[in-house]
Amino acid sequence: MSERQGETGERHDDMRWWHWGARRAAVPLLTLALALLPFGQLWAAGAGRAADARTQGHDAVWLGHAWVDGRHTEADAVALLHHLGGAGTGFGVRDLYVHVGPTGDDGTLDPALAPRAAWVIATFHRLAPGVRVQAWLGDVVASEGPTGLDLARAATRDHLVAAAASLLALGFDGINLDTEPVHSGDAGYLALLDRLHTLTRAHGRVLSVAVPQTDPLPPLRFLAGALTGHPKWWSRAYLAEVARRVDQIDVMAYDSAMPLRSLFAGYLAQQTTLALAAAPRSVDVLIGLPAYREDSLGHHASAETIPAALQGIRAGLAASPPHDRPFGVALYADFSASDADWSAYRDGWG
Repeated sequence: MSERQGETGERHDDMRWWHWGARRAAVPLLTLALALLPFGQLWAAGAGRAADARTQGHDAVWLGHAWVDGRHTEADAVALLHHLGGAGTGFGVRDLYVHVGPTGDDGTLDPALAPRAAWVIATFHRLAPGVRVQAWLGDVVASEGPTGLDLARAATRDHLVAAAASLLALGFDGINLDTEPVHSGDAGYLALLDRLHTLTRAHGRVLSVAVPQTDPLPPLRFLAGALTGHPKWWSRAYLAEVARRVDQIDVMAYDSAMPLRSLFAGYLAQQTTLALAAAPRSVDVLIGLPAYREDSLGHHASAETIPAALQGIRAGLAASPPHDRPFGVALYADFSASDADWSAYRDGWG
């Protein structure tokens, strides 16, 4: 997830790690994608038969830092639930991922960053019984530069686990981990997930993770890594390793570099089928919806829309029916979503 303007118009520097690597390598990655991706196949996937899929009540929304630093009020919470379709359990949303970080580069978390954390948990639990409020936690990983989290260090992992424990003690219903960029095959990340999942299960809570896109063609990952130092995609095998260690995966299927809605829909169809194939049937699979507008080589706002994403997701579900497995969508993000985005989610997935 890249830096976006918040609802106050301020820059969210505390969310600086979101998809920073995608922007860093945008030009060479786009060149590789244009050279190697089978665009005819993507177009056919997006335009193919679509499942008549609707929400199962397993959806999620990423919420910005304003919810825990004092900028938002109960009136804002009521307005958000209205956007989602009403009170109670909301429309189809079960999880709210509330930004509480970032951590320090050593993995520690300053509690002063989220002085209203207990308030936001209590408020949403009261206004929307049944909704889970998860702590959205993470930072930049030092996989492509000299600074950031070193997940190979046991001390860093210890600090991250301690940070997660402190958030669960506040009453969060789970941890939504977003550390980027984690390279495919990173053993330190798997070790961290093992520790975190032991912690969340011991407390009867949930561990969810924001994951990158799955490599549709292995040459893309290897060439991107060799030429730019930023592989971007995960292998299917590594996604499966990660999914076995968590309760929920959220595929960040935006910033795809697709220039047309039809191609973006086809790409989302492909990402949906790849994620469903990799994750165990007991693990929730959520596909990210882009509720923001940004034009760059890695993200074309005219192509990456919520209707196009839902079209592609439905096409993916037609090719790989989830049957009785948990499946949903995750909207990124509340502070950048427009009225049209909320309507597209409610009307297109209801």
